[in-house]
Amino acid sequence: QVQLVESGGGLVQPGGSLRLSCAASGIIFNRYTMGWYRQAPGKQRELVAAVTSGGNTNYADSVKGRFTISRDNAKNTVYLQMNSLKPEDTAVYYCNGKAYFTPENYWGQGTQVTVSS
Repeated sequence: QVQLVESGGGLVQPGGSLRLSCAASGIIFNRYTMGWYRQAPGKQRELVAAVTSGGNTNYADSVKGRFTISRDNAKNTVYLQMNSLKPEDTAVYYCNGKAYFTPENYWGQGTQVTVSS
């Protein structure tokens, strides 16, 4: 059974930091591109950042220079370090795993991030 379990969300003031974690099980982790998406109320889900097993990354323009995605293939875990948070970063953040060679695409349950004073 595949599971992607996020943690680390919460309430933070503007300018603050949070670190999200996503622990994967039931997949061959290094055969997946791992990503973080977010969905704010009334908006579509959007890609925030993604990282390949080799460490190649890409980011949404809105988070470049503020967020850093990383992965630990030995721990089957992907991280999202979020700095200089803004109120517009408020959303539910979802972990995603896309297989390289097959159609498998998995989602976590989401974790709420709220940036507010």
